[in-house]
Amino acid sequence: MLEITGLSHRYDDGHQAVDGVELFVDRGELVSIVGPSGCGKSTLLRCVAGLQRPSAGRIAVDGRAVDGVPDGLAVVFQDYTRSLFPWLTVRDNVALPLRRRGLARAERHERARAALAQVGLADTEGKHPWQLSGGMQQRVALARALAYRPALLLMDEPFGSVDAQTREDLEDLLLAVRGGGDPGGPPRAPGDGMTILLVTHDIDESVYVGDRVVVLTGAPGRVHSDLRVELPAPRDQIATRGLPEFVKLRAEVGRAVRRP
Repeated sequence: MLEITGLSHRYDDGHQAVDGVELFVDRGELVSIVGPSGCGKSTLLRCVAGLQRPSAGRIAVDGRAVDGVPDGLAVVFQDYTRSLFPWLTVRDNVALPLRRRGLARAERHERARAALAQVGLADTEGKHPWQLSGGMQQRVALARALAYRPALLLMDEPFGSVDAQTREDLEDLLLAVRGGGDPGGPPRAPGDGMTILLVTHDIDESVYVGDRVVVLTGAPGRVHSDLRVELPAPRDQIATRGLPEFVKLRAEVGRAVRRP
């Protein structure tokens, strides 16, 4: 689904953000990306999104080289206050990107309502973002991505600005909606659902939601480790985090991130 080969990027001021990154993601996988601060995680995501042209290397989505924003891609940013328009209703914020797909207004609104219901916000469509809590606003941002029905979803520290309880709720929501399922439902079949690339600073989160955890080195970012997450589904905030395999993998990721 996603192929990144020899990806490097150097900014105009001479700062080398990433260098020679190689990463391959199968359809339906959720890959968490972690690493020290300033290691180029966000740069990598912007290059995949087509928002920034890399200095070297190749990115392909579904076999097509990325040159501009790919079709079928959505991004959820950390700062939801900048990605939601305060003068639009919640429904209209969610429906806005659907204009790019050329959908009629009635279908855009119907998709927006369905996505809001999927994230538990069915009764907020007539409100404005500033009338909602931070966690609810981030749910709106996720609903907007879901309404677009992306094949590839990029998430840049999406839960970093909310409190711990809301963060856990949003992690479970992400696991539930990635394949169109319900919280606590059966695991996905391989290759089903969205392909997701999640950048996070939270090591526990990277293991809890991921199928794989990719650890980048300090700047310039290179792939240091690519670890498979073998945890049973459905995952649970209490039971899963108490499993010996979770504790072991969390420690392994932590050591990789904090190594000298």
